[in-house]
Amino acid sequence: MSIYYTFTDESPALATFSFLPIAKAFLKYANIDVKVADISLSARILANFGEYLKPEQRVDDALAMLGELVKKDGANVIKTPNISASIPQIKACIKELQEKGYNVPNYPDEPKNDEERKIKDTYAKVLGSAVNPVLRQGNSDRRSTRAVKEYAKANPYKTKAFSKDSKSCVTCMSSDDFFSNEKAFKVTSNSKAIIYKIVNNVKTELKSFDVVKDEIIDATFMNVAKLDEFYDKQIEYCKKENILFSLHLKATMMKVSDPVLFAHALKVYFKDLFAEFSDEFTKLGVNPNNGLKELLAKVENSSKKDEILKRYNEILNTRAPISMVNSDNGITNLHVPSDVIVDASMPAMLKNGAKLWDKNGDEMDTNAVIPDQTYATIYQAVLDDMRVNGAINPSKVGSVSNVGLMAKKAQEYGSHDKTFIADSDATYVVEIDDKVVLSHNVKKGDIYRVNQAKPDAIENWIKLAEQRCADSGEEGIFWLDEKRASNKILADLVRDRLGNKYLILNPYDACKKSLEIIRSGKNCISITGNVLRDYLTDLFPILELGTSAKMLSIVPMLNGGAMFETGAGGSAPKQVEQVMVENHLRWDSLGEFLALQSSLEYEAKKNNPKAKVLAEAFDEAISMYLEENKAPSRKVKENDNRTSHFFFAKYLANSLAKQDADKEIQVKFMEVADKINANSDKIFAEYMQAEGKPVDLGGYYDLGEKADKLMRPSITFNDIIKSI
Repeated sequence: MSIYYTFTDESPALATFSFLPIAKAFLKYANIDVKVADISLSARILANFGEYLKPEQRVDDALAMLGELVKKDGANVIKTPNISASIPQIKACIKELQEKGYNVPNYPDEPKNDEERKIKDTYAKVLGSAVNPVLRQGNSDRRSTRAVKEYAKANPYKTKAFSKDSKSCVTCMSSDDFFSNEKAFKVTSNSKAIIYKIVNNVKTELKSFDVVKDEIIDATFMNVAKLDEFYDKQIEYCKKENILFSLHLKATMMKVSDPVLFAHALKVYFKDLFAEFSDEFTKLGVNPNNGLKELLAKVENSSKKDEILKRYNEILNTRAPISMVNSDNGITNLHVPSDVIVDASMPAMLKNGAKLWDKNGDEMDTNAVIPDQTYATIYQAVLDDMRVNGAINPSKVGSVSNVGLMAKKAQEYGSHDKTFIADSDATYVVEIDDKVVLSHNVKKGDIYRVNQAKPDAIENWIKLAEQRCADSGEEGIFWLDEKRASNKILADLVRDRLGNKYLILNPYDACKKSLEIIRSGKNCISITGNVLRDYLTDLFPILELGTSAKMLSIVPMLNGGAMFETGAGGSAPKQVEQVMVENHLRWDSLGEFLALQSSLEYEAKKNNPKAKVLAEAFDEAISMYLEENKAPSRKVKENDNRTSHFFFAKYLANSLAKQDADKEIQVKFMEVADKINANSDKIFAEYMQAEGKPVDLGGYYDLGEKADKLMRPSITFNDIIKSI
């Protein structure tokens, strides 16, 4: 029997170096082989450009392998968070690989020939959310476990007061956005859909794709002229009210549309700069989609550098104050598209008294700008609730778990290959069997996209939601806005299957209702589409627990396998920075522990009694880990990720030593537990001795032997694990 464990990026990758040898050693005694699948950004780039590499440098396409595996009954995958790469991140990874001797090609912003176009198309396979749509061949069941929730209540994170006089707000467009322009269609027979662009009666095919009976397809567009007006209005409002302008998008997951939305904000905020130096920016090859950081780097090579930087600083000092990612280093909200990711950034802001930081590092009220109204309203609902009821009290609130529709690339997160930036005024249509089923008139620059939701994925989602509500006894709420065309079809399907058994509310009202329930100390289940699944499984855990990394996420596959996801990696870059400066990793692997425990339960159901013994021991070790408060600290020379693995292994070994369901396991781990218990102080000292100094990881994106050694500094503990 095998469990596939993904090796990914940043903090989760570093943690894997430390935890994986432990997992492999213990699971061997349940007759389970833990295999590694490297789906890191660097590995995915290397796998896609094998023809550019020496034979010994080539790597297998682990993502493609896993993509086939998860379609099979019995598949068991542990998925750690990976980078959903923006173009700046891809360029940084390319540079690192080239410096290490890998002859991968540069990323061509503006392809000049067929070869460069092919290179850009190949990089598109690793851009943005390239991993999750491949692996998520089932819907999502995500919640906090009882042990985690009780620990959070007993040890609540420090909350910040929310002033009812706060000027902070969430703003979005009221028309001409994706929400307003959506049209939807329920497919009547198995067929092929074709997206066409029509200009002056000339019809050009853009994309064809298979559709099946009862599938829901929808199409919409963003009017970018109205988008620019909206941005300008918000910037002026921020200046007038002296609050921060802060843009919140998801340029990683929405890798085609959101970098363009980001670029429009950048060009509106710095419109005078772009107007005055338009020719120079063209000459330098400035692409606003990639943010201020790249622009400023290219300006370094300009003969007009001083003029540009002078004007840049004048604008920063005279326009509305802008929120900062790093005030000390002058990193603004508009520096890198992937620096501010809405599902992580908005809960963090709300948890912080709805304030962000200005250029001086001071907290200020903030206008959180989320252009499309489809999902922006959930954050406004939290703000409105806090104005009445104050900040969330983590020691008293219940939980909002989630059942999310995500199988088969459902909805927006599967739209990347069906998203287009209009290169002229045109009519965009979707045809099925030579009949136009969806049609939109767009202007040059507008962002047009088509989404799909397969009927078997929808049916499974509804059944999973009904089952979760029945098992838990908790109230389920379908978050569907019937003013949105595709949601109206979904809502009708829910009523057809379930009658009026469950509330169906628009996202704003559903959020308000959920907050009312959890403030009363009860739990509820949010039943949502794909994007809200993503947003809510950060929003509520961060408000309730202080982090979304401690959630249990199970993806029961449509074909019978299962994937167990281990939490969120939004803070990973800052954590890696701390490792490089003082060799302390504050990543909490509780998500990995929870995922592996559920994975073992899954294996136990395949008539593996030893897996059941391990699963029960994992459950006990997790409780001990929480009770003894062995989670990583933010401070150097205190518990970090590596010591948390050591303590977890100690609790696990002791649990296995005292159980009597399996004598073979008991005898082996009595010996292991004795060794760990006798050497605990020595092992902890070896970990602490390694901390407090700068280290070389041997890379950022391409981690290897140096990082492995740094993450396993205790020779004593390594020898014990090896002996297992």
